[in-house]
Order: sequence, then structure tokens, then C-alpha cells
Amino acid sequence: MELDELYDYCSSRPYATSGFPFDENLMTFQVGGKIFAMIAMHFWEQGNRNIILKCEPQLATELREEYEDITYGYTMNKKHWNTVYLRGRFTPDQIKEWIDHSYDLVYDTLSRKELIQLGKTPL
Repeated sequence: MELDELYDYCSSRPYATSGFPFDENLMTFQVGGKIFAMIAMHFWEQGNRNIILKCEPQLATELREEYEDITYGYTMNKKHWNTVYLRGRFTPDQIKEWIDHSYDLVYDTLSRKELIQLGKTPL
């Protein structure tokens, strides 16, 4: 996937926002103020295209064992984050599935108050 496709897909998740909260290099995608995806722009520009995604710990381990282009999350909690290198080995559907998984993990942790702030009425 190209950068614009990743941006569009991550941004299309309900209530998702994007920005550069840390510096001009690290683009983040958040829901309820919590990060579900990150792209280091300087790596991307150097040709080292990757996206960092949150992942359920067991699945994170399984993906790392199955794919050499998935490693622990760069500078993140290695138990919960994966770096997915986009070297053409994954289909767009696989990448979207992993983005959705990351988004869902974060969204599901939002408190009632955070959901209300998003404009969503919790059950």
C-alpha cells in the first residue's frame, strides 16, 4: 500500500484522527486520543516503508513467527505492538485487516466518558 492509501484507510475508521503529536516525523492515527497506528515519515522517505500497529499479544507473536516482514513495534511495548514492513509481500486486504484489529483493540478500551466525548452514546 502507498502512503496515501494508508492515510485514507486509517483516517476512514470511525472517529479516527491523525496528526503529529510528538514531532514532525511521527504521524499517528488515534481514536479517543489513543494511538492505533503510526508511520515514521523519515523511514518512509528513505524507502523503509512500514506501519506500526497495536496487536493482541498472542496474535502479535504468531504474526512475527509467520512473517519475516513483521517484527516487534519499534520503540513500543514489544508485547502489544508490531512493525509491519511494506515490501510488497502483503495484500492490501491483509494490511487493512491488521489496521482494523489495531483500531478495534484501542476503541474497545475507551471509557464511557471517552465515547461520549466522541459523540457516541454508549450502551
